[in-house]
This record gives sequence, C-alpha cells and structure tokens, in this order.
Amino acid sequence: MDSSRITLRPFKLTDVDDMLLWVGDDRVTRTIRWKTLTSKEEVLTFIKEVCIPHPWRRSICIDDRSIGFVSAFPGSDDDRSRADIGYAIGFEYWGQGIATKAIKMTIPQAFNDFPEVIRLQALADVENKASQRVLEKVGFIKEGILRKYGYHKGKIVDLVMYSLLSTEYNDTTPSGQ
Repeated sequence: MDSSRITLRPFKLTDVDDMLLWVGDDRVTRTIRWKTLTSKEEVLTFIKEVCIPHPWRRSICIDDRSIGFVSAFPGSDDDRSRADIGYAIGFEYWGQGIATKAIKMTIPQAFNDFPEVIRLQALADVENKASQRVLEKVGFIKEGILRKYGYHKGKIVDLVMYSLLSTEYNDTTPSGQ
C-alpha cells in the first residue's frame, strides 16, 4: 500500500456507504465499543450524532474513501493531561500497515490540537495482538494488563494499557513499516 494514499479527515455524511462496509462487519466491531451497524440509516445517524460532534474523530481514508476511524478523546479537569486513542479499519485492509500509518499520523495532531495533553493512552483487548503490535510499532509503551477491567459487549474483559508521552514522541519514532 502506497502510504501517500492514506489520509485522515473529519467524517462527512457522504461517507455512509463506505462506512457501512466496515461498521457492518462483526470482525471489525468485535473489539471496539461500537455495535455493528447494519443499515444506511443507522450509519447516517451514527455519523451525525457520534462521529461529527466528537472532539477528535477522523476517518481513515484511502483515496478519500472511508476505511476506518481513529479518535483521540481528551480528559477534562484533573484528567486533562491525557487523551484516549481508539481506532479500527476494515477487515480487507488488515495487515497492510494502514492502522500503523494512521496512528503515526494521529500522534502529532493530537498533541498539537490538545496542548494540555502530555499522555496518549490506548487500551487493547488482550486477545487483539494485531492492535497491540500497531501501538508498539509507533512507540507506545506497554504498561501492563488491566485484569477484568471492564465490560465489553456483555462480558468482563482484560485489557492491555499502552501509553506514549509527549516527551517520548518525536518524528523519528519507529514506524515499523
């Protein structure tokens, strides 16, 4: 995959058909909090009510077609020094370095757009080794396993905590590509 074809941009209502391809796939939504969406109407409502108003959610695009998402959600008050990162891409794009490239693009933007944030953190399901590799490739540090940390789609799960501090990040952080 030519990485110059990968871009991040805000979601648009016209993303509905492209987005339905990946948010309608249980393989993609299995490890994220979003439920699988099965109709254009559900996706359109989701774009309008969740994606567009989000403080920092971007569509991961190839040639301007939505193939996934990445988000940074800053904390507030006493938690304003950190932001949570989340992401997913369509199944057909797994294993091609696209998620790695998207997260690598997100890091400087998140630190720039949220000047109080000095810590980006991400949680990955302990069984989602691919997501853990993505985080490690872009320089996130594995802090440990949070045992029985929370509910995910009706079951209690263990999650792996990763973080990257603004002082640890620079443009030469390994990309793994």
